[in-house]
Amino acid sequence: MENKKKFWTIMIIISCTFWGISGIFAKFIFNLDRSNTPIFVSQIRMIISGLVILFFSWLNKDKPMEIWKTKKSSFTIIMFGLLGLIPVQYCYFEAIKYGDASIATILQFIGPFFILFYLTIVKRQAPRRIEVICTIIAFIGVFILATHGNINHLAITPQVLFWGLLSAIGVATNTLIPKSLIHEFSPTAVTGWGLLIAGVGLFIIHPHVSTSILAPQAIVPLLCVLVIGTIIPFQLFTSALRYVKATTASMLDAFEPISATIGSILVFNMNFYLADMIGSVLIILAVILLNWQPKGKIQ
Repeated sequence: MENKKKFWTIMIIISCTFWGISGIFAKFIFNLDRSNTPIFVSQIRMIISGLVILFFSWLNKDKPMEIWKTKKSSFTIIMFGLLGLIPVQYCYFEAIKYGDASIATILQFIGPFFILFYLTIVKRQAPRRIEVICTIIAFIGVFILATHGNINHLAITPQVLFWGLLSAIGVATNTLIPKSLIHEFSPTAVTGWGLLIAGVGLFIIHPHVSTSILAPQAIVPLLCVLVIGTIIPFQLFTSALRYVKATTASMLDAFEPISATIGSILVFNMNFYLADMIGSVLIILAVILLNWQPKGKIQ
């Protein structure tokens, strides 16, 4: 059992690293042609990935159609796709378009704090002292990242900040909405239907098709977004949660912004200033502390 835990811990690290790297491929696609918009790439990514994951779910005999047998589960899976996966996927790509994969991923990384706000305000669960401290640390990090310490100047564009924070809210809705479904149905089926619904929903909202996505130089990065950035990590991550605690998985998610930052520096020669490093470290540290609980105090 211990060996399985170690193996799946490594799989979570690989998943999070793949998610970080996929943002770099998305940025390359956006730079290639203006018609390759975040909404169009998101449509392709989610529809194709959703179908592939549902196919794996069917092969695994997870009975993916069971989720549509009750009105409650049907409504929840639709909300998961539209209010959970669209903001966490599409808004993230918008942040990458206006900035880079590194900053977008770091901003998205504060998503757990929006979950904390929800539990405090809606569920009336008083936050622990460590949670209050972590929240302050995280938003100091966001402030430094956004302003480089100068309150009269934004170091990143307002669009990056706007879409990055929306994607962080998406992390919260993406986590909270499907909780009831995960306990009742296969996580693979839930993920597959959520992605498919999100992709179809975006296509209904904006039925845009770009032929430039079929250009030879766009095919490889698009496949990387689909396979490395969606299908493989989602499969590995959901499977790993059977053996690794959710709190541990959340801490290991720090590999996503780290890999996105290193990749952006190497591939796009991104300038990463001292203030960026300090802000990023504070955000990552705050999220790790938020998910850390001493032995004997785990509820």
